[in-house]
Amino acid sequence: MTDSLQIKPSTIEEIPALNVMIAESARELSRGFYTEQEAESAIRFVFGVDTALVKDGSYFTAWLDGRLAGCGGWSRRNTLYGGDQRPVGEDDFLDPTHDAARIRAFFVAPHAARRGVGMAIFKACRDAAWAHGFKRLELMATLPGVPFYRVLGFEKMEDVADTLPDGVTIRFERMGLNLA
Repeated sequence: MTDSLQIKPSTIEEIPALNVMIAESARELSRGFYTEQEAESAIRFVFGVDTALVKDGSYFTAWLDGRLAGCGGWSRRNTLYGGDQRPVGEDDFLDPTHDAARIRAFFVAPHAARRGVGMAIFKACRDAAWAHGFKRLELMATLPGVPFYRVLGFEKMEDVADTLPDGVTIRFERMGLNLA
């Protein structure tokens, strides 16, 4: 991680720029994991900011050398994945005594890949979830994200295939991590 990396709570005003960066990230960093058709379908129906996370104060924007470098968040809500265009799961609140907090919508700008951005965002999310009483984390990993999450200690719970409204099927891996 460099001294010029800053992680801050996301703002509503940043959402358009974050969605542009998310699309760039998905197109570039998904190569070799998803076909171009799968990546474009996921951008249209899955990948994007969930405004509820921004409003909850649990979504973070990363800046590296003054440039937008990434985003990601955690959630006290049951929604497991998906952006504003198609959230997957109920929006009700989780109970930290028996539910796992959700890690949501992590994306790193291609220019910032492998520079500590994702790790810094994850640490901010993990610490915030812990401070809210959560002892476990759960997420729906994109295929390019699986190696990153394994390094963090997440373990595979199940393979998931989501058929999107245009008929394209996207593969994910549902993963979990005990914090205690």
